[in-house]
Amino acid sequence: MVPEITVAMADERADLKLLENIATWCDRFTPFVALDPPDVLLLDVTGVPHLFGGEKGLLDTLKASLRKQKLAVRMGLAGTAMAARALAREKDGTIAPAGEEAAMVAKLSIEALLLDPPVTHALRRAGLKTIGQAAGRTRAEIVGRFGHDVAAILDRALGKAEKPISPRLPLPDYMAEHRFADPVTNQDVVAATLQTLAQSLAQILEERSQGARKLEASFFRADGAVFRLAIETGRPTRDAKIVERLFREKLDSLADPLDPGFGFDLIRLAVPEAERVNPEAITLDASQQEDDEVAFLIDRLSARFGASRLLAFRPNDTHIPEAAGIAVPAQHAEESKTAWETIRGKAEAPRRPLRMFARPEPIEAIAEIPDGPPLRFRWRRALHEVIFAEGPERIAMEWWRHREAVPTRDYFRVEDGKGRRFWLYRAGLYGRETTDSQWFMHGVFA
Repeated sequence: MVPEITVAMADERADLKLLENIATWCDRFTPFVALDPPDVLLLDVTGVPHLFGGEKGLLDTLKASLRKQKLAVRMGLAGTAMAARALAREKDGTIAPAGEEAAMVAKLSIEALLLDPPVTHALRRAGLKTIGQAAGRTRAEIVGRFGHDVAAILDRALGKAEKPISPRLPLPDYMAEHRFADPVTNQDVVAATLQTLAQSLAQILEERSQGARKLEASFFRADGAVFRLAIETGRPTRDAKIVERLFREKLDSLADPLDPGFGFDLIRLAVPEAERVNPEAITLDASQQEDDEVAFLIDRLSARFGASRLLAFRPNDTHIPEAAGIAVPAQHAEESKTAWETIRGKAEAPRRPLRMFARPEPIEAIAEIPDGPPLRFRWRRALHEVIFAEGPERIAMEWWRHREAVPTRDYFRVEDGKGRRFWLYRAGLYGRETTDSQWFMHGVFA
C-alpha cells in the first residue's frame, strides 16, 4: 500500500542501548531514572519542578531538549509511575493534579496500560474498552478472567497501590549540584565549582557525623554528553580542599582530557559511599600528623595511578614463605591481627632472600650430597658451583588446604664461587617422599 516505505529489521540491543543513552542524559534532571523497556523511561522528579518554573516548565524543557536530539517523545506527570505512563501514552503533556490521577486515568483506553496484546484483545471483547470500565468490575471478576497481574496493574494505574521502581544507577547517599545559566568551559571555574560543592556536602556530612569514602563528579555537557569521574579515600573525609585536590589529580591523570565541548551546564558531586566519623581530640603528636600526610599521599597517588597500582603489604597467617605476606590496595589496607614474625637475630645473616620469587623456578642439581645441598646446579642455563651451604630448614606444607599431598621442603642457603647467595629447596624428604630429587630456586640474597 505504501511502496516507498523503508523497512528495517528491529534491533532490540540497539534500541536498549539508545534507551540507556537517553536515560544517562536524563540524569541531569534527577538521579532517579528507571528503564521500562522497550521505549519507556520513568523519572522520579520529586522536588525538581521548582528548578524549572514548575511542573509544566519541567516537561517543556525535557521535551524541547529531546526533540533537538531528533527524538519523538510523549510525556505525562502523575503521582504514580503507572498513571504517568498511561497519560503519556494517551494524552501527551498531561499533568495530573495530586489526588486526581484515578479520575483522569479512568477515561483512557485500555491500550494505555500497555498490557500484552492477547489480554488487551480479551478485555475489549468483554466490552471493557476503557480503564474505568475495567476498574468498575469486581476484583474477583478481573482476577478470575485475566489473572492477578492485570488486577495489580489496574490498582497501580488508579493509585490504589504502587510498585517501587528500581533506578538504573544506585542512588548516592548525599548529593550537591550546580546549574549554570550559560555553559562553562573554563577549567578553573570547573575546579572552583567542585570545591564549592564539596563545601556544601561537608556541612551536610558534618551534621550527620559522617565522611565520604567515595565521591563521584558528573559533568553534563550542553550537547547531552555526560562524563563521570570517581575518587576514593582511605579514610572518611569531608575536607573540601582535599576533595578538590584529589579531583585535580584525577583530571591531570586522564589520558583523554575532559573535553567541555560547548560547555558544561550542570556539575554534580555525589557521595556514593559514606562512613561514620568519630570525633577525635586535637593532638600535637607528630606521628599522628605524619599518618594523616601519608594517608593523603596514598589517596593522591591512587587518584592518579589507580587504587589497584598502589599496594601495601600485610602479614598473612601462614608459615609458607611465598604466602607470608599479601599485597592489598593501600587505601583499603586495614591493620592486620597477625603480626610480622621475627625470624632473624641481630647478629645473624638474613634467613630470607632479598628477592623471593612468587613461583619457585626449577633447577638442575649436579653431584648432590645425600640429604644435603647439591655441589653444583644449573639455573637459567648458567652453572654454579656451591662453596658454602647452610641448612636444611625444613618446612612442611599445609596439608589441610590441599586435596593432594604436597611434598615437604628442605631449604638451603648456598653461596657460589663468585659470592652470589641463593635460597634453594628440595621438594620431598630425601629417600622417602621422592625417588628423584627435585630442586627449586626460590630467591636470591643479593
